[in-house]
Amino acid sequence: MLEDVTLRLLSLGYTVIEADSWMIQFIIGKVQQEIIVQAGVYDADLGVMVVPDGLYWYAVDKATGEFMGEKKSIGGLTGFDVSAAVKSIQEGDTSVTFAFGSGDLTPEKRLDLLISYLKGDESGTLASYRKLQW
Repeated sequence: MLEDVTLRLLSLGYTVIEADSWMIQFIIGKVQQEIIVQAGVYDADLGVMVVPDGLYWYAVDKATGEFMGEKKSIGGLTGFDVSAAVKSIQEGDTSVTFAFGSGDLTPEKRLDLLISYLKGDESGTLASYRKLQW
């Protein structure tokens, strides 16, 4: 998953440096654990709970968003140009726009919207996989 998160960050305009590796690995583990707690599937071959296959790309985006949020909070995203990275994302019949016309939103607000979208805060994807715990 590390490679996919790194490629996702690159596709959004952020180049991962060696110093980012530990933080990305930590966030990937945290995201995987969160998904396993809420929607884990038991893998009999491994004898453990795993992230369902249908949530893999959700986990990649969530880890990417968590990483970007952490980097932003410590001032590590200075110079990140969100307007160059993405203006809108469309998946199926859902569309999210980060800049309107001439750019009514500030760059920081667009970045916050992008991070929120990546974290899956309102996507409902995870909810469709949730399991009841007894």
